[in-house]
Amino acid sequence: MEDQAIWYLENIDVTGIFCPKKLGDQVNDHTAKAYKKGEYIYMPDQSSDKVFFLTEGRVKIGTYSDTGKEITKAILGKGEVFGELSLIGEGVRRDFAYVMEPTKVCMVNSSEMKSLLKDHNGLSMFIMKIMGSRVLEMENRLESLVFKDSRSRIVEYLVDSVNKRGQRVGYEWVVRKFITHQEIANLTATSRQTVTTVLNELRASNLITFNRKRLLVRDLEALTKEIA
Repeated sequence: MEDQAIWYLENIDVTGIFCPKKLGDQVNDHTAKAYKKGEYIYMPDQSSDKVFFLTEGRVKIGTYSDTGKEITKAILGKGEVFGELSLIGEGVRRDFAYVMEPTKVCMVNSSEMKSLLKDHNGLSMFIMKIMGSRVLEMENRLESLVFKDSRSRIVEYLVDSVNKRGQRVGYEWVVRKFITHQEIANLTATSRQTVTTVLNELRASNLITFNRKRLLVRDLEALTKEIA
């Protein structure tokens, strides 16, 4: 299975638009920047005036509840775009963008991006696909919260990870850069203790093995059946 993180790059050179080799007169509108692990690219209430293209590393998009609890909305990798809500009227950020490992991004001012959208039909479709896919993903997560128990949501996350980023190795599937138990809990609206319990049960059943660097799914079909 191919990495689906850059599925939308097939028909348009998005890299060339966000990170042009020769900036020319657009030097003020395009910026490349590197971030260290643990830094924030932006925080809630900061000005929302740029769109970001992730060329290397991983970024977590999330927010905080009124009680200060962290809610993870997405974990993005190479080839993905974020901060796109600035294009549809978001004045200040509602989310944060946290750097999970050494990361590089190219960024474009929202005003310049709007001009580019007028000139590139393919780019407009690209942005629409991003927004549409994220709306669908959030709807699916909301349905899971309403209709599925904690264990099912955790197992569903594992299956989705394989479908999106898994690589087949014989009869097994490997997902590299496996996230922490706490991150899974934040994504599935469960607790870290519940995640640990479920993962250990699945490992005891010989369905998965895991460590800090990877998840190995031994039987994807059997794991899928674990979703209630």
